[in-house]
Amino acid sequence: MEYRNLSQDKGVAGLTVLLSLVTVLFVIGLLVMVFSLAGGELRDATYTSTTVVVPAETLSEVTNTTAVSFASVDLRNVVCTVSNFTNQTGGELINAGNYTVDGCSVISIDAGAYNGTDWNVSYSYVYDNDNQATNVMNDTTTNISSVTDWFNIFIVIAAMVVLILLTVIIITAIRGSGLMGAKSSSDRGGSGFA
Repeated sequence: MEYRNLSQDKGVAGLTVLLSLVTVLFVIGLLVMVFSLAGGELRDATYTSTTVVVPAETLSEVTNTTAVSFASVDLRNVVCTVSNFTNQTGGELINAGNYTVDGCSVISIDAGAYNGTDWNVSYSYVYDNDNQATNVMNDTTTNISSVTDWFNIFIVIAAMVVLILLTVIIITAIRGSGLMGAKSSSDRGGSGFA
């Protein structure tokens, strides 16, 4: 394999620097992506599965037109298991045929006697809880992902380096071409006469 000396190529002022920087930025971006994906997977694998039993939670004005969610509905990967519903006013047990539950919400009820009233729900739920490992992984992946914020600065610095190299090459080429004129003898300190 034959290698050529890139320093002797004409018309490529700073091109090798620019190509090197683009390659470095690509590799950094690739590593950031790999570590962010791996960190996300590690974080998801380290959550603590937590079970909570709720003896009575009040659901206000349960109607047959609007779904009513339990307080735990927004927890991570939550799964709710309803034990029973009771009417808050009279304490009567509400028959399972009078409502439909989806996840951690009552999504429909019949238009019977309990429509528009407050209900108590007894249920348990299991969710993925944060722990020290997940907090560390969250911080790590967030900080690794923020590395790409510096890419704009790297690109501006590389452009400045390329422009400086181009300017130096142009000045050197002009001096070498003789367009600047020869120095007169008066410039050398002489009288100008032979």
